Amino acid sequence: MRTDEDGLRLAAAAALAERARPLSRPNPAVGAVAIANGVVVGRGWTQPGGRPHAEAVALAQAGEAARGATLYVTLEPCAHRSDRGPSCADLVGEAGLARVVVGVEDPDVRTTGHGLERLRQSGIETVLAHDQRCAASLAGYTRAKATGFPEVTLKLAVTADGFVARTDGTSKWITGEAARAHVHRERARADAILVGGGTFRADAPLLNVRLPGLEDRSPERLLLTRGEAPDGWSAIAHPREIANRGWQYLFVEGGAETAEAFLAAGLVHRMLLYRSQTEFGEGIPAFRNPGPSGVPSGWHLADRRQLGSDTLEVYYPESSEGA
Repeated sequence: MRTDEDGLRLAAAAALAERARPLSRPNPAVGAVAIANGVVVGRGWTQPGGRPHAEAVALAQAGEAARGATLYVTLEPCAHRSDRGPSCADLVGEAGLARVVVGVEDPDVRTTGHGLERLRQSGIETVLAHDQRCAASLAGYTRAKATGFPEVTLKLAVTADGFVARTDGTSKWITGEAARAHVHRERARADAILVGGGTFRADAPLLNVRLPGLEDRSPERLLLTRGEAPDGWSAIAHPREIANRGWQYLFVEGGAETAEAFLAAGLVHRMLLYRSQTEFGEGIPAFRNPGPSGVPSGWHLADRRQLGSDTLEVYYPESSEGA
């Protein structure tokens, strides 16, 4: 049975999983925490390249303290053996744990249900919590497994009067330093980043991560174009070509035309609008058919926060529970 404490511990594991994203690809970014007598004795997250897994890191840190402890892990421990290491279900089963609480079931058919059953067969009390925070932390992985498409975040910097660029297409530095730093943090969480040809020609964006210590997390750069992509970029001729490319999280930074293409295709799962106090008076509007709230119908505001002089608004589809 799940307890209130289980929810808090799983939230901590989900927060640790953030450290693995996106370096754990092709494996999911998973977090794990081992607790003995109310004390954290081990913690871990999936390492770069996908190994060791989070459970292995946490149990290695816990050592003998794992015996009789509870392990909290965001995703069901894998049940299949690999040339790169043992299955986590076997590793966890042999650690002498008393209890394992799992955030969500693994959609990988090699593991689904099998990892949990193997733990139970090892005599461990096993709880599948169906935890929302763990599910949110694994959204890109589970979506890619189910549909082939990555979790897509659309980012737009918008003026106070609703424009993303001037009439000549330029849009550089609509927002201030705090908002731009937040964008770099979001880039660092993505496997790939995409802009349209218009944005590329007008702004010549670098699309890298320039936050100290996170430079190695610059995502793969994609250009939405039917032509050739320059060196260091990959060409995508149509939004649906992002399927089955191995990406779990895609960050779209294109202008209004690219945003419209992804929205029309129903491929956007989260929108980040960075609203500045700047006004252009005239220019290229962010959306072709905005509703009363300034965004297309069918989206709800899930979060709003101040970033310096700018405001970040986070939107999810109304059919989605959001964050």
